[in-house]
Amino acid sequence: MDIDGQPQPQTQPQTSSANERRLILEIEFVQCLANPKYMQFLAQHGYFNDPAFINYLKYLLYWRQPEYAHLIVYPYALEMLEYLQHEGFRRAVALESTVQLIHTKEFYHWQHWKKDELAELRKQGVLN
Repeated sequence: MDIDGQPQPQTQPQTSSANERRLILEIEFVQCLANPKYMQFLAQHGYFNDPAFINYLKYLLYWRQPEYAHLIVYPYALEMLEYLQHEGFRRAVALESTVQLIHTKEFYHWQHWKKDELAELRKQGVLN
């Protein structure tokens, strides 16, 4: 607003702001997929039975492209997004045993990935 309380004209078109909001919402949703309990919630509440939601999951696969993937803080979310393209996985993630398996796999990945990465760099002679 200006001094007289009148709204100022927007400097950017409305569509730019809407696109930015959509991008933020999408990245937050995709990163939530790294949480096995969240996927279980979606499964148990019928989201994976909705064809529109399944199409949305397919649409979100563009996050796997390098120009978008580098924005993801939890790269495991991209793997889960890929798994969610399969009906069998969508059914299985409703089960507590599946959720526990995913959680355990994620835990061990984060526990060992840096150590494994450093060992590989030493093997290649990059590190002493």
